[in-house]
Amino acid sequence: MTTKRSLIRRATAVAAAATAALVIAACGGNGDDNGSAHNGHNAASPSASAPAQQGDHNAADVAFAQGMIPHHRQAIEMADLAATRAESAEVKKLAGEIKKAQDPEIKTLSGWLTSWGEQVPAEGGGHGGHDMSGMMSAEEMKQLDSSSGKSFDTAFLTMMVKHHEGAVAMAKTEQSGGKYQPAKDMAGAIITSQSAEIAQMNTLLGKS
Repeated sequence: MTTKRSLIRRATAVAAAATAALVIAACGGNGDDNGSAHNGHNAASPSASAPAQQGDHNAADVAFAQGMIPHHRQAIEMADLAATRAESAEVKKLAGEIKKAQDPEIKTLSGWLTSWGEQVPAEGGGHGGHDMSGMMSAEEMKQLDSSSGKSFDTAFLTMMVKHHEGAVAMAKTEQSGGKYQPAKDMAGAIITSQSAEIAQMNTLLGKS
């Protein structure tokens, strides 16, 4: 009796595994690697039909990198202003941390785009045609540039909260739609660090 039951159970498990394999293959886009990429980073064995460089990222990854570069650049521009304009030591310290975190990310994102044969957004290319989430307008940047002391602190924190919220939204889109694991990992790191900074900035706004 027991053997019969375990056979049925085993058959059910096999069927479930087969279904899962089909689902994974379907998720793999053109089924180029039969889901082998899903079990770790064995980049050595993607199918020969697509070069590894092409096969391990998708349009969402490209959009994430191309969007996050100008987004980060603007945050650094804002942080640079804080170095000379801010009155609060906490605001200056936070600006320094933002710059330290986002500078290397820009270099990494640019490297990915170059390796994928995609365009790296030009320096000072304004804010792009697509109004990116949380990006400051030229007017807002001018307003920030012309303020100092306490009013700068308040303007900087208010704008940077909005800016960070935009970056977190972009990172969540990458996590759900992207395919390139390092990009998804960076998105996770951005969500964690910037969410913490948003909380910190909201606290500072409450104080000021």
